Amino acid sequence: MSCQKAALELNTGSQPGPKSPERTEDVTAFEDYGTGLLENQLSVCDFVKIQKAFESPEPRKIICMSREDFTQKMTEIVGWGTKEEYGELFDKVDVAQDGFINWDKLTSFILLELYEQDERAKATVVPQWKDLEFLPVKHKDNIQKVIFLKSSSHYLTISKEGLLAIWGENLKLQETFPITSDATKLKHLWVTSLVSLENVNKIAVAFTSKEICFYDLLSKEEFACQYKLQGLKGTPICMDYWYDPLDANESILSFGDITGKVQAIAFTAALISLFERPASACEDGEGTMTINWAELLSGCHKCCHILEHKLHQGDWVRQVTYNASLDAIISSTTSNTNSVVLAWREKSKTHLNMTSFNIAQGIHAFDYHSRLNLIATAGINNKVCLWNPYVVSKPVGVLWGHSASVIAVQFFVERKQLFSFSKDKVLRLWDIQHQLSIQRIACSFPESQDFRCLFHFDEAHGRLFISFNNRLALLAIKSDASKRVKSHEKAVTCVLYNSILKQVISSDTGSTVSFWMIDTGQKIKQFTGCHGNAEISTMALDANETRLLTGSTDGTVKIWDFNGYCHHTLNVGQDGAVDISQILILKKTILVTGWERYDYASWKTIGRAITVFRPQNFNQFFIQPEEWKGGIQHHDDILCAAFLPPQTVVTGSYDGEIVLWNNSTESAHHVLHPDYQRLLKSKLDTKPQKLLSAGRSHSTHPMADQSTMGVHNFEIDTEGKNAVTRLCFLKARKNTAVTGGANLVSCGGSGYVRFWDIYKKQLLAEFLAHSGAGTIIMSTDKMNRYLTTGDLDGWLKIWNIEEYCLNSNKNKITKAPTLIRSFQPHEDRISSLEMCEPGGQLLIISSSADCSICVTGVCNAPVWIFGQAKHWHIENYLFLPKRDTNLVESEIQKEISLFSKEESCLDPTEHSLLNKRNKDDSTYNVRPSEDINLGIKYKERNTCMKETQKPYYGEVIKKSFSAFRSLSIGVLEELPEVNKPAFLLDPEKYFRKEPEKERPQIPEAPSLFETLKAVFDEKNLFPKDILDHERKAKQLCQEKSCEVKKNKK
Repeated sequence: MSCQKAALELNTGSQPGPKSPERTEDVTAFEDYGTGLLENQLSVCDFVKIQKAFESPEPRKIICMSREDFTQKMTEIVGWGTKEEYGELFDKVDVAQDGFINWDKLTSFILLELYEQDERAKATVVPQWKDLEFLPVKHKDNIQKVIFLKSSSHYLTISKEGLLAIWGENLKLQETFPITSDATKLKHLWVTSLVSLENVNKIAVAFTSKEICFYDLLSKEEFACQYKLQGLKGTPICMDYWYDPLDANESILSFGDITGKVQAIAFTAALISLFERPASACEDGEGTMTINWAELLSGCHKCCHILEHKLHQGDWVRQVTYNASLDAIISSTTSNTNSVVLAWREKSKTHLNMTSFNIAQGIHAFDYHSRLNLIATAGINNKVCLWNPYVVSKPVGVLWGHSASVIAVQFFVERKQLFSFSKDKVLRLWDIQHQLSIQRIACSFPESQDFRCLFHFDEAHGRLFISFNNRLALLAIKSDASKRVKSHEKAVTCVLYNSILKQVISSDTGSTVSFWMIDTGQKIKQFTGCHGNAEISTMALDANETRLLTGSTDGTVKIWDFNGYCHHTLNVGQDGAVDISQILILKKTILVTGWERYDYASWKTIGRAITVFRPQNFNQFFIQPEEWKGGIQHHDDILCAAFLPPQTVVTGSYDGEIVLWNNSTESAHHVLHPDYQRLLKSKLDTKPQKLLSAGRSHSTHPMADQSTMGVHNFEIDTEGKNAVTRLCFLKARKNTAVTGGANLVSCGGSGYVRFWDIYKKQLLAEFLAHSGAGTIIMSTDKMNRYLTTGDLDGWLKIWNIEEYCLNSNKNKITKAPTLIRSFQPHEDRISSLEMCEPGGQLLIISSSADCSICVTGVCNAPVWIFGQAKHWHIENYLFLPKRDTNLVESEIQKEISLFSKEESCLDPTEHSLLNKRNKDDSTYNVRPSEDINLGIKYKERNTCMKETQKPYYGEVIKKSFSAFRSLSIGVLEELPEVNKPAFLLDPEKYFRKEPEKERPQIPEAPSLFETLKAVFDEKNLFPKDILDHERKAKQLCQEKSCEVKKNKK
């Protein structure tokens, strides 16, 4: 769509200003808000006026406007809109915060906005697919059928050799086993088809031995065969089953064989029994009842009857199905005569009337859309034809586009679209109304001249299965883009926070790194192809937060500046692929942990468990790893690591072991596990010891003395129930070495969180944070007050751990800390968590495999998604004023009592209506299933918040949650008139100034010289007797000295 066309679509009216058309209530959040944005309301005439404002009379001169000039001129030139709206537009355009914009910047922003809107519009029409994924099947031969069991939410796949595989709803392979226990028999027969009998909890399997076996899904044994239908004239190669949802006793099993026969068994009492037990029926030792086809034809079984025809005249029946809306059995062959046959049931329900379509070169498959009343056929002549079932002369439409014969078609019923798959492995999606191809996907299957392809679309779950011989590929539809904002095009793998720049850094599986403003959510810049097409699995910032390190599945770690320049490439995998799980940046070393990979051709390791790099040796672009002196101490893949100054490093692995290292000596000294611990004196010393705390009763790992061989037969946790996915040191607890208490937190498998004391090598606490959610991850704030955990289903939980495990106990604590908040901001697995405090406001940043990055506060804050249309101002929602904490406890008790009374008075219909309204508000807000539980310590900081402002489709809803919310506020009564007091009526009388009185003059003090009567003499200070005695002594001394002088002469 061109930009002019897009601009015209925004507003083509001649009247200036925004339009306000009537809108339905079920619009999406983006549409509702998008029409309110100023840039979406500007018409073409408005843009012409704005362009003239930026034009300069002098050639080649660019006019730039500041924010003040832009808002002032735009309100005058355009003629509508407020200065605040134009100011917001200026801020969006001025991403670099230069303080000015020009016409080029403005048009670039508008074109980008129009392009994103165009992409969103396309996403609502064309399904967006995840990457093609090959499922880990164990089939050794061609996959014959894929079905979904609605009753148990399981998928079943079966292959030609008779191997049946059971898959969970999450497409995890749960179990595989042969469909029959007779191994010798399977060598001489093949499985041809499989159908599910949902109303009676059975499956039917057709074999090349001209048999159809019925297996009971509710049997205690593994798929016990209940009925065996024998004596068929031809080998059944396709089957279909239908039952009446209003009367489950009525059902039809139809099948076609290699002789051209189409046959159907119409059951009338399916819930009671599929077949009767005639006198001639026999049972084998396993309790299987054998039914002969001739008996069914003769009418011996009163609970069913047979329908059949031979119109295909010896051609193999490729597909058969019964359609209730037509009350007809539809079948097809690859012949050009009677290519499609409709066998209509008569009123008696026992006879069939046939009509047929003759299609040149025949067809491979067909599908019927009951609401459109159309049959789509996959032609060998590369055409997809659309037929009216009542008009056999010619098709109502022909879809051209495939360059090879079409081998499968299936309707996308809800969207009225059609899938088609051709022999050259090209998938097309057609718009039936316009008969146009709207999507083409070339599937990457191995090259092969002869292959068997199976096509199955599970519309309820948005999953498309395509088999290629014994391989099974999955194409899954992404979440609806109109209802879910995406921060990245692909699944987000890691998120970081740069406290200096106040930016969020994110990476995805497509090797893209994006930078976002934390306070507004605006994207600043983006680096693409950082590691080619390889996935970025983890990231890290250096100590100064000026360099970004990215680790990828290609086995390298790259060091970047924030301008997108790569300074060094660390060769972690030694030129091989290694799954890098974490990058740990220390003062003198960079530690890279990951999963050990092996080259099975040479049986050599192509990746180290711990790889070390020393920055002082970074004198080249490509840096080779150095030797880690501690060697390999883990028995399984290392998933995470953490560092505690000055020299403690811990690493956690998939088997649940936590190894404590000395970073200075690069040696391991202890191993911690929920079930045991051991001291590492040397590399071969792996003798387990019991934990100091009470562990699980079955937990110790007995070992034989194998030190001479160096082999360690530890029991491996293959299910990852104790897997350690995250490790966090509680660095704010500085005196734990003296006072005791937990200083290390781990989490991972089975949803458990564990608190450790690494000084005493003791497990202090263990609690289940997420029940039944599998593996979880976590993060904590710098002050270690709160712990955030996230699971595979997109749920986040925030815990208050400020006073949790502060002291060491002999008995392990199993009680969980106070749960502050539980909510689901994502629709898929949470891949990374980060807690930060920009401006003193504690925020939680989460990334997910659903391609989104969310940010929210600790309590009752709205959830924003990076990439959403509306930018936020986070300080408006998270400002917490100070309050007096003396009355906190009493107010909490009042609030709880008022809350309970208020909830008891609420009409239950109000809850359902509220939940229904908020269900569609998942783009910007927390889901209504959010659980809040505030502890006393947390409320002492946060109960002062009287109301929160929550964004709701562009508006601001003020929601009171204080203790006064249940009070009814009426209209204030008018106060009676009050007489004015006397001091207001006569202010001069009360407030006039008094005249100043004359004060008596104070005489000045005389000077010192005037009061001094005589000259100061020091001798006056002493008595006269003392002075006379001193005078006589001097005279006597002088007389004696004179006499001595005379005698000498």
